[in-house]
Amino acid sequence: MEFDDMDDDAAGPSRVASPGQTIASYAAVLRGHGTYIDNDDVVASVTGLVDRVNKLITVKTLRSRYNPEVGDLVVGRISDVWNKRWRVELNARLDGILMLSSVNLPGGVQRRKLEADELQMRSFFEEGDLLVAEVQSLFADGAPSLHTRSLKFGKLRNGQLVSVSSTLIRRLKSHFFSMPCGVDVILGMNGYIWVSKHVQQNMQVGEEGFDAEGVYSNVNDPIDSATHTAIARVSALILSLARSSIPLTDTLLNDAYDWTVEQNVEVTQLLNEDVSEAMILALSSGAVRAM
Repeated sequence: MEFDDMDDDAAGPSRVASPGQTIASYAAVLRGHGTYIDNDDVVASVTGLVDRVNKLITVKTLRSRYNPEVGDLVVGRISDVWNKRWRVELNARLDGILMLSSVNLPGGVQRRKLEADELQMRSFFEEGDLLVAEVQSLFADGAPSLHTRSLKFGKLRNGQLVSVSSTLIRRLKSHFFSMPCGVDVILGMNGYIWVSKHVQQNMQVGEEGFDAEGVYSNVNDPIDSATHTAIARVSALILSLARSSIPLTDTLLNDAYDWTVEQNVEVTQLLNEDVSEAMILALSSGAVRAM
């Protein structure tokens, strides 16, 4: 199967390559990890997902650990608090490090951190807390240094964590997006995905209703049953698509959600193998957009 004309936004089983499979002409692309050259063709050396950025083409193995890069948006879980820093589990070879100097204080205050701030570090993040952050640099051993200085980063509430292989997360213009069903999704490059209650426009960062003092709150907001169901449906969709090794994007998730609603598929049926196959067939044929 040839991949020369593949669409960067396409997602489906055709994106998976196996060892020895020709994926492009060497004259048209640059060879990346997971490939080799054979008779002027770029050939896959591992089983994985073909990823193309401009002319660079790589094959990412399906079960590899997350390899952090500067600028990546990640979702993680606090695993330890010590000496002016938090250790963050990221589904990577090494845990991430979030320094006290790399977080915002309550209210978005920007100032030098004092000894009093160090004494109340657990009032910001404590063991088990989930957060979204950005990789700002890498230490000498490859461990990522994180920051949450922007108010769009920080502690996560009102939702559910879904874990998939990091190879299924595509690099997008934005990894934050809202779905019409009233659910917000954060696609972490490390394979951790946060599905949560939608934040109203007037409550978002920079708006009049934004609660800057409550960014470190551990209390969830009230969530109605319809939103609970929507969160569960989106989470099940993500797991169903990931089980078929399909890269995840906002467009794909919206199309999959629309299909399940049109077909009156119950949330409890979404991980059924027959339902998954029917959904993937509809998505790959473009039947969803034609509805």
